[in-house]
Amino acid sequence: MIKIITVGKLKEKYLCDAQAEYLKRLSKYTKIELIEVEDSKIDDMKQALLEEKNNILKHISPRDYVISLEIEGKQLTSPELADKIDKTFISNSDITFIIGGSYGMHEEIKAKSNFKLSFSKMTFPHQLFRILLLEQIFRSYKILNNEKYHK
Repeated sequence: MIKIITVGKLKEKYLCDAQAEYLKRLSKYTKIELIEVEDSKIDDMKQALLEEKNNILKHISPRDYVISLEIEGKQLTSPELADKIDKTFISNSDITFIIGGSYGMHEEIKAKSNFKLSFSKMTFPHQLFRILLLEQIFRSYKILNNEKYHK
């Protein structure tokens, strides 16, 4: 199973529609669970990260292989991500991706991560990034199943 833990809820209809479409497409290949934890309303960055960390940790089990999405992480091509997913499922039943909030991600979450993944050195809005992640997971399954997917 793939779990995506993300801070905050989608607000824009076009992003909700895109998310629903990719979740539907992915259901053909894997069980996927999307968990939205509340965005902290605290203005203090340290306190907000602590609150979000506690909310995220509630949804991580000891058997999860945790992939945190971080600018400092390793950049992979789409085929490399597909291979990473495929090989991880050999010894792990669950892969959990974590997308932080507007302040990023608490250091304790980063330390708990089995793999740090970066899509770019650029910063993306976390709501839009959720769609990018879903698309890349979908693309990974298309690659793993030798199915055509437009480029």
